[in-house]
Amino acid sequence: MLSKEDNERLTRVGPGTPMGELLRELWTPALRSASIVADGAPKRVRLLGQNFVAFRATDGRVGFMNEGCPHRGASLALGRNEANGLRCIFHGWKIDVDGRCVDTPTEPAARRAAFAASVPVKHYPVREAGGLVWVYLGRQQTPPSFYDFEMHAPPADALVRCAIVHGNWLQGIEGQLDSAHLNFLHSTSIPAQDSRRVGALVSHDPSPRFEFIERPYGFREAALRTLPDGSIYARIREVVPPYYLFIPGEHGEPRLVVVVVPIDDEWSAHWYYYLNPFGPLPDWYREFAVEKTHADDDDFAGDRGGVANMWHQNRAAMRDGHWSGLEKNFVYEDFIIEESMGPISDRSQEYLGSSDLVIVRFRRMLFQALDDHKQGKLPFGLGDRIDFSGIRGLAIRFPGSFEWRTIDPRDPPEFQFAEALVAE
Repeated sequence: MLSKEDNERLTRVGPGTPMGELLRELWTPALRSASIVADGAPKRVRLLGQNFVAFRATDGRVGFMNEGCPHRGASLALGRNEANGLRCIFHGWKIDVDGRCVDTPTEPAARRAAFAASVPVKHYPVREAGGLVWVYLGRQQTPPSFYDFEMHAPPADALVRCAIVHGNWLQGIEGQLDSAHLNFLHSTSIPAQDSRRVGALVSHDPSPRFEFIERPYGFREAALRTLPDGSIYARIREVVPPYYLFIPGEHGEPRLVVVVVPIDDEWSAHWYYYLNPFGPLPDWYREFAVEKTHADDDDFAGDRGGVANMWHQNRAAMRDGHWSGLEKNFVYEDFIIEESMGPISDRSQEYLGSSDLVIVRFRRMLFQALDDHKQGKLPFGLGDRIDFSGIRGLAIRFPGSFEWRTIDPRDPPEFQFAEALVAE
């Protein structure tokens, strides 16, 4: 468990907080690229406890700045998006896509241009990659190297969706890190196409053992389950703190990457990348992603309910064999569990077990990152030259005598088994 003071250090992300200042020094996913169009409506964005506005200018570039107009604080999300800038509808002040105030029509003509040039505007660097707009909110003149993840150059039919969850970002990350819950929470909710390969295999061993390889960017974790014939089913996951989890999949099949970003202390954005490194996204996988979800890609779980209606839990379905009684897409179960802990989980009340080793490891990495940041160092290997594009999770079955640490997730060995252990 954590002390209340340490829990605050990890969960509070507003300006001036230790974690908030650390996270501002990293490139952060902010919004879907497709959610803003040239000269279209600006979009309000809340990140790390601050309010911003994003817009796509006439020439296609993206502007990202504080939401409040520098004049009197009116929302620039209400502004007119035209001629490569936002014009505040209150007094007509205009901020261009590069973050410069270029017009203040309420000032006398003789000083209008000079006054406009003197107006301070808080504007932030952006990048577009993988269907998202990323922003750097930190204090350095030069942002750190950008993540060249595999998902940043996905096939054209990759799917990127977001869920807005009423829970602190650390709850979201820790929920994704927890592999042991597959045997329980999702035991009856993973769609058939996937459950044949995943659910049937994990069901043989509800208490996996966890082993790790330290990586410059984070760690590679193997959740190892012993099968009845002595072979091992391994779910090898890549974890890139603070936000990124590369969910295992069998070689040759699609992948899921989950990114959990703080909106503020009590809300988080869960980004889901559904992509296929081996070809077009199969229809079954796209259906797996969208089945029983809300149609809004900016909040695809917006229909999950809340504590007032117990998230639409169906007790009759539980009596009939559904484990959780939460009958929407299986990822809703994760979100609901996170919300059920309260907006900020009180980790001083935890009682952790052996299945929580990965949680403990991740928290220690965060504390080390806070110490590094305090000393002026970039955390999580961002000061090194790391090839992030090679990171990929893997699910694989291998003989009990085989050493999983030798496996390259991008080019794994093939094994033959006398018994499939999975219903075809």
